[in-house]
Amino acid sequence: MDYSTWPRVVVVDVEGNGAQPPDLVELAAVPVVNGSPVSASVRSTLVRPPRPISPMATRVHGITSQDVASAPSWPQIGERVRADLEGAWIAAHNAHVDYGVLSRHLPGWKPAGVLDTLRLARATYPQAAGYGLDALIELCGIDPSAVPGKRHRAAFDAHAAALLLIHLAGHHATWTALLAAAVPPGLPGHPQPQEDPTLW
Repeated sequence: MDYSTWPRVVVVDVEGNGAQPPDLVELAAVPVVNGSPVSASVRSTLVRPPRPISPMATRVHGITSQDVASAPSWPQIGERVRADLEGAWIAAHNAHVDYGVLSRHLPGWKPAGVLDTLRLARATYPQAAGYGLDALIELCGIDPSAVPGKRHRAAFDAHAAALLLIHLAGHHATWTALLAAAVPPGLPGHPQPQEDPTLW
């Protein structure tokens, strides 16, 4: 894989408040350039949601309503997030979730495409025992010890997913081959089948 051929890729992770549909309580974005996460350009922020964070959500990510009481609200940061992601391919683990949350919070926004490391892992390691982020980090021999933060927080999970993306991409020869394995049907960037010119 020649990583220099990649367009702009940003790995994202979101954490929610447990409501349905969820409100954002944390968001992180990690750019990937030439096959490496760019730590100096990572964006990460807490978000004050309009509804309280449920105890169930707090048990997952550890963020409480008190933690976000002085954080900016989404209307205060939404346009900055839109500008950061505009024109980029986004990647995430189980990307349907992150793409869905971001799309709901950014009306009219559409990334250049969506890469799903979960889908990519299933294509790359079809016999894996599990496809959770922790299991795949172990399977791929990725050392997350230098990743800032902790598991289930947005900055850590986005950075870990970026390392996973880079590792998995190395098993695919070209960007085009990567798209065929990593972009879920129905999401932006999914390769469209070529029309058969012999058919009327």
